[in-house]
Amino acid sequence: MGQLFRSGTVAIVGRPNVGKSTLLNRLIGSKVSITSAKAQTTRHRIVGVLTQEHAQLAFLDTPGFQTRHVGALNQVLNRTVRQVLSDADAVMLVVDAPAGWTLADERVLKLIPDDRQVILVLNKTDAAGERLALLPLVDRVRQLREFAAVVPISAQRGTQLEALIEECVRLLPPGPPLYEPDAITDRSERFLASEALREKVFRLVGDELPYTTTVVIDQFEELPHLRRIRATILVERDAHRPILLGGGGERMKRIGSEARADLERLFGSKVHLEVWVKVKGGWADTEQSLRAYGYE
Repeated sequence: MGQLFRSGTVAIVGRPNVGKSTLLNRLIGSKVSITSAKAQTTRHRIVGVLTQEHAQLAFLDTPGFQTRHVGALNQVLNRTVRQVLSDADAVMLVVDAPAGWTLADERVLKLIPDDRQVILVLNKTDAAGERLALLPLVDRVRQLREFAAVVPISAQRGTQLEALIEECVRLLPPGPPLYEPDAITDRSERFLASEALREKVFRLVGDELPYTTTVVIDQFEELPHLRRIRATILVERDAHRPILLGGGGERMKRIGSEARADLERLFGSKVHLEVWVKVKGGWADTEQSLRAYGYE
């Protein structure tokens, strides 16, 4: 009798900036979730699909659970985390190992349903000496909950990821694939284009703009060897517009150029990208407005 095929969903959760999106991209070998040093870069549930000979894993990247700030946007993002946790077959709790266990980590841990199998993922670790130093951290966290496995990794360097995947597969139920074998995400190219552009805004502008800045795709035309995209970056105040444009529009040119290069690699085609900046105050103040801009 052949080996059972397993498939299911694995939620990737943790406080902001522990490396969840970097981990997802490394696991599936393609960039579907954007990354930056800015907290709350991820704002949506992103599915990354990994299909192997005997298993298919649908990894669910989530926003970092936010406890420091309130407001409609954070309420929506935190609800996304809770929903993903209630739906997933298994959970990876990602912790920034060098930073140690924090109250924010503990709050995320408490969100995970008692009946879910959880893998504790200690990110940003490499050398064996570092792993030995992690033993007190592991002992402390194990007093709070029983874990199916504890796996030290480096998402940035891609170390120990095969071991992590094996532990995930072990927790999945037998069943047919959830997605086509060549799928890498459930998100459309239009969505990926908006995210790629938003990533460049956060990476190249950083703390000069509030994290409520967002991107709207006004036009997305798919041709055999070309994607023609027209996008608008929404900022909340008139003062934010010149920050985004930069002197002589140079910063905006670089944002567009780097986003286009990423999208050409992802889509495997040429990309014609036009980007505009628009002031839209209060777009993130209510859940009704957030839904209008694609937030779940």
